[in-house]
Amino acid sequence: MSLLTRVLVNRTETIAPPPPSAPRPPRRPTLGGLASSSFLWLYAAISITPLLLMVSNSLRTTQDMATQPLGLPLPPDFSSYQKAWITASFETYFVNSVFVTVGSVLLSTAVSLLAAYAFARTKSKFFMGLEGLFLSGLMLPVYLAILPLFFMLDSLGLTSNLWSLIFIYGALGIPFSTFVLASFFRQLPIELDEAARLDGAGPFATFWRVHLPLVRPAIATVIVFRFVPVWNDFFYPLILIRDQDKYTLPVGITRFFGEYQTDWATLFAGLTLATIPLVVVFLIATKQIVSGLTAGMSK
Repeated sequence: MSLLTRVLVNRTETIAPPPPSAPRPPRRPTLGGLASSSFLWLYAAISITPLLLMVSNSLRTTQDMATQPLGLPLPPDFSSYQKAWITASFETYFVNSVFVTVGSVLLSTAVSLLAAYAFARTKSKFFMGLEGLFLSGLMLPVYLAILPLFFMLDSLGLTSNLWSLIFIYGALGIPFSTFVLASFFRQLPIELDEAARLDGAGPFATFWRVHLPLVRPAIATVIVFRFVPVWNDFFYPLILIRDQDKYTLPVGITRFFGEYQTDWATLFAGLTLATIPLVVVFLIATKQIVSGLTAGMSK
């Protein structure tokens, strides 16, 4: 057993919870608790109703919605999805958005992980000042930089290029991601670094094999909190992308609404397709997000 393993085992035994005591009798629900639960269930029902209506109407025909606005999709009609995906070029918009969003999130997360690890594990005035420089990006309105960004990308020939969006979104996500990840790295005990060093691991090996698996909740939190704004952003693609075949979903949807404003079924199908990735990401990362947001709240 290596020294690092023994440190982890000893620390786990030290913070192990005490043996369970006798079970307490169940508490009776209070009036305030019932009122709070009822309010939360009501709020959840109100919030999810538009989403259910969108999905339901996407499985109906436009004529059916005109005669029965609140009817059910019986039987379901999937022709609107085929029309939105192929005829309305939704496939192109969707692929472009996936490429830009995944690329920018991976770029900002990779850079932020290395920067946050250095800031959390290095005690020097230089790195403290550099961290302050990174975090100052949280205070700057990002849209004020659109003119210099446009002229710089135009001089480099990167306008109407999806890589320009990846670089911009990746850079904009670094301050927030670094702030969150550095907070998690600082919570890890210094004994892990010392034990890994005695076992012959260098700084990068310690980061990759020891610290990185322990901050997975923070990584999931950063990914989700960056995925949503990048996926929904309309401003930068509208300014920087000129070719229609490189539109992302937010810009493509505006053109989509102009062409199919009377075809309600196709409109609802397109909106459903644009919403599916966000729902999938939240469902996959919900547990890690809750762990990340509540980490450090209890001793």
